[in-house]
Amino acid sequence: MEPLQVDVVHFYPKENAQPHNTLKFEVVNEEYPTVAVVRRGQPFSAVVRFTRPYDEEVDLVQLVFTLGDKPSFDTQGSVYLRRDVVPDKHAWSAKILDVQEDNTVSFEVSTPVTLPVGNWALRVVTRLKGSDARVIFDYDNDLYILFNPWNPDDQTYMEDTNLLQEYIQNDIGKVWVGPIRTTRGKPWLYGQFDAVVLPACMFMLDRAEIPFSHRGDPVKVARVISRIVNSNDDGGVLIGRWDGQYDDGTAPAEWTGSVDILAQYLETQAEVPYGQCWVFAGVVTTVCRALGIPSRVVSNLVSAHDANNSLTVDKYYSETMEELDFDPNNPAGGADSIWNYHVWNDVWMARPDLPPGYGGWQAIDATPQETSDGTFQCGPAPLEAIKQGVLGVNYDVEFMLASVNADLMRWRRDPEAESGFSMVDTNNYHIGRMILTKKPFVFDPLGDKDRMDIISEYKYKEGSASERLALMNGVRHSERAKRYYAVAANLTNDIQFKLRDIDAVQIGEDFRVTVDIENNATEPRHIKAALSATSVFYNGVRSEVIKKQEGKIFVGPGKHEEVSILITSAEYLPKLVEYCNIKISAMAIVDETKQSWADDDDFQILKPNIIVKFADDLIINQPTTAELAFINPLDTPLSGGEFRVTSSAIAGRTLRFGAPDVGPRERVAVEVPIVPNKLGVINIVTTYKSNELKDISGAASTEVMEG
Repeated sequence: MEPLQVDVVHFYPKENAQPHNTLKFEVVNEEYPTVAVVRRGQPFSAVVRFTRPYDEEVDLVQLVFTLGDKPSFDTQGSVYLRRDVVPDKHAWSAKILDVQEDNTVSFEVSTPVTLPVGNWALRVVTRLKGSDARVIFDYDNDLYILFNPWNPDDQTYMEDTNLLQEYIQNDIGKVWVGPIRTTRGKPWLYGQFDAVVLPACMFMLDRAEIPFSHRGDPVKVARVISRIVNSNDDGGVLIGRWDGQYDDGTAPAEWTGSVDILAQYLETQAEVPYGQCWVFAGVVTTVCRALGIPSRVVSNLVSAHDANNSLTVDKYYSETMEELDFDPNNPAGGADSIWNYHVWNDVWMARPDLPPGYGGWQAIDATPQETSDGTFQCGPAPLEAIKQGVLGVNYDVEFMLASVNADLMRWRRDPEAESGFSMVDTNNYHIGRMILTKKPFVFDPLGDKDRMDIISEYKYKEGSASERLALMNGVRHSERAKRYYAVAANLTNDIQFKLRDIDAVQIGEDFRVTVDIENNATEPRHIKAALSATSVFYNGVRSEVIKKQEGKIFVGPGKHEEVSILITSAEYLPKLVEYCNIKISAMAIVDETKQSWADDDDFQILKPNIIVKFADDLIINQPTTAELAFINPLDTPLSGGEFRVTSSAIAGRTLRFGAPDVGPRERVAVEVPIVPNKLGVINIVTTYKSNELKDISGAASTEVMEG
């Protein structure tokens, strides 16, 4: 009698997908699916057909599962098909369910709940009892085994499993971008179930050279994702660029979602140009959700970049209150900066590597800013540690604490001061004004009903005793921070200055910058003041001055004065850079007391949204059209326009359509042919660019019905 020969092995991709919460993956929905996607720590069923009947008395069937080319104890599971199996959450097993007369055996595989995730290979080895002769069969289809946040024993487990419909299963989201008062939700298609995403994730992890044995630990995997989504160290996914020069790639504002980026990365095996913080964060969420790590995108409005670990953001001025563009105390490194907003991710997991109490949401940041352990990676930092100011726990809590809660300190060159600088003022409220993410289960394509402020998860209420204690707890651990905060205790001022907030400005409108001055002293004061408006990139880097005005002002005792300048659209339009952010700055110095003051504020010139309208009710597989339209807000024509449209329910995934040139204040519109190929609610995300106007976006949700 010869050993069994294997004819075929089948992993029931569709049937297993239902209990494993993987039914949304495109590959398991093909007509005859061959790729199986299951989750660790949960049994899945399979069948093997032999060329002769299976005889339990004499036949031995061994299943050898391996991950990677050099399997070790952690990345190999070797089990025999048996009837008498008691599944164990820490071990591999293969239990026979049924032996049929047509040479087939159905069985159920159980995997350890700590299993490394990835694309596992299977070899079936058959022999007869008492014989060494073996027959080998290599299974040649993909078997993806992922993290299992539905399983209470998995490190990614989320107790409120309803939330997994948002943080694993939802493939569309919003990323809040723009300065504090004009922030808006930018729709983003994560597309984690697209056929290209899991292969791209495997390629990324291999490119990052994370050992296969580490791929079961979501802490290590999330840290590596924060490193490999940027291209700075190791040929990662996206090249970051912030200078407005994108002609040799795709401008960050043009992307509508993650799938095009991951598809390009996998196909070319080269870094993709270009990304900025929300693009990095969108890709991170796609990768995490695909692998089974719950993830959300987080936007911190007014975000600090602390370059020297002082837990402060320091701005330096000359003796006459001109702002310096470098940090005289950190000549080797970069200067601290304040971003209008900065976007990163929270990922959900237990932290067995830390003392109890630090599980749950963890911040990771794939935007390359500062190195951590020698490479551009950041996190996972437990939100609880950031909130309490506990710097001694892994990873990068100090950097994240400064991002959301540093104090802004201003220093003026002063030859008489010991350090060469005297403090102008300190602001405890400036940094981390709102921390926004998408509200679970709500999607509002053009509005803000889906916005959720999670600032209380990152820090106590500004100015409260707990918030000061958490920040000072961090300061206590840093000698440099102690020195900075010691100076801040001794400031007195008798003139009050206030820079007025600017209301919403639509593109093409004029606006005014105004400072109110209150003299609380009993003597008059002579004040030198300067006001300016500058176009800035969203990471705080200045482009060019739009307008600047200086003057002297007299304020009598107990009196109020104001100083202002008007800025017209003709002055700012030629100088705007991407996203139309403007920084208004005000500086003042009092002749009599040498009291100095400075403040600045960022706002965004607003642009219209693209409105998406469907010609008919959407019926599956029936061609129809959608109209994309908006009104040109400028007094100049738009030329060279192009719309980009992405939806998981349209063949081709991302389509581009040229738009006709239009005159000033005219309607820009194109009709787009679409054939919906999925039932249920579908989402469409679109962007528009032209030579004169860029970064216009829109989105729509609609239902596709049966014919």
